[in-house]
Amino acid sequence: MGKPTGFKEFSRELPPLRPVPERLRDWREVHDEQLYSDEKLAQQASRCMDCGVPFCNNGCPLGNLIPDWNDLVYRNRWRSALDSLLKTNMFPEFTGRVCPAPCEEACVLSINDQPVTIKLVEENIIEHAFARGWIKPLPPAVRTGKKAAVIGSGPAGLACAAQLNRAGHSVTVYERADRIGGLLTYGIPNFKLEKHIVERRIKLLEEEGIVFRTNANAGINVPLEELRTSFDAICLCGGATQGRDLNVPGRDLHGIHLAMEYLAQQNKHDFGERDENQISAKDKHVVILGGGDTGSDCLGTALRQGAKSVQQFELLPRPPQARTSDMPWPYWPMILRMSSSHEEGGMRDWSINTKFFSGENDRVSRLHAVRLEWTKGADGRLGMREIPGSEFEIPCELCLLAMGFVHPEHAGIIEQLGAALDARGNVATNSSYLTSVPGVFSAGDMRRGQSLVVWAIAEGRNAARAIDEFLMGRSDLYGGTCR
Repeated sequence: MGKPTGFKEFSRELPPLRPVPERLRDWREVHDEQLYSDEKLAQQASRCMDCGVPFCNNGCPLGNLIPDWNDLVYRNRWRSALDSLLKTNMFPEFTGRVCPAPCEEACVLSINDQPVTIKLVEENIIEHAFARGWIKPLPPAVRTGKKAAVIGSGPAGLACAAQLNRAGHSVTVYERADRIGGLLTYGIPNFKLEKHIVERRIKLLEEEGIVFRTNANAGINVPLEELRTSFDAICLCGGATQGRDLNVPGRDLHGIHLAMEYLAQQNKHDFGERDENQISAKDKHVVILGGGDTGSDCLGTALRQGAKSVQQFELLPRPPQARTSDMPWPYWPMILRMSSSHEEGGMRDWSINTKFFSGENDRVSRLHAVRLEWTKGADGRLGMREIPGSEFEIPCELCLLAMGFVHPEHAGIIEQLGAALDARGNVATNSSYLTSVPGVFSAGDMRRGQSLVVWAIAEGRNAARAIDEFLMGRSDLYGGTCR
């Protein structure tokens, strides 16, 4: 490595976030617009150890060549660092912002110190490249004459389409929403990923020859027969969009919504669209059920909308502050994490089960819950029991259900194809991402189940390689290390 003692000389240092009062007044990204100086980035990159076996590579679903581009940034060889980064990840501007960085948890340095700022270096490499005009459309020199349809324009669909286009196939992406990007556009709030970043990449993909069709719902207003007769291969990348609901008394009261309905509306509002039925937290007591990233996104959104109070409840027990023997390095640890939204306000609580809602005039006004005790059974599994006398109720004028996603929506293209499903209701495929329907593949959350953006990109790349082999008998595309 460029500086073998870097990890001894420098501590982990991240750029500051904008002050909370300032960022709660707008929807811009929470990080300070001023990127790290090249000198600061070089220091952070120099902390990458000559560890012999770079576990960060395996921690990353894309198999990013992390030590390579850390070393190149340290040596001020930004163009070479970009080339190394783009070998495995075509969308580092997304992962550099919204990925939880499993690579950092697998960093050897994190065994007894703070890990290398891998995610920070990644984001800065690609933003330096855009700023210096190095990122240009690269359409394929030769077309194969083969056509592929990609259903869904989230990270899996975009990755699959980009790779297939790179191989010379003619690719059309179908998106049922009115804008391209899937959850990147309508699922993730602007304060985590501003949409001009997504639009910048979409424009590049269009210039490279990919055709995007919006308001095009495969199997609904785009007939299945049209897809089957017009394309040599189809890849289903529609995501796991069926949100987990809550079947308790009072669920039908107004003011209780699935998280993605709420988040998508706010993103549409940020685009300048106005909805007379806009879901707003302004001057309301808000309760968020679910302690993951989606719940955190709802929290930051509600605070910016001017909620009177926000409480976030999780069914499971409070995670530990640090790794335990049940979660050894280098595996991803289920520890307590604090997002930028949690720093901004609201209350969090764990081991709470919602029993029912009550309200007046068909609108929710209170949430009734009970506290839980979790214990391990003989089989090692956690079991819960309600704590007698722990029942409580709180004001709740808006409840957001952020409890995850169960599987893709089956109505439409999946049912019409008759594609086989796995035990969890996801689209079943073989090891080559091929479904039970000849010529139809699947990737991302639709195949894997609810997961991360970085996993979706890796899945899309691997599916593209499998489709390329299907169409041409061989493939030179690199997929990734997606398992």
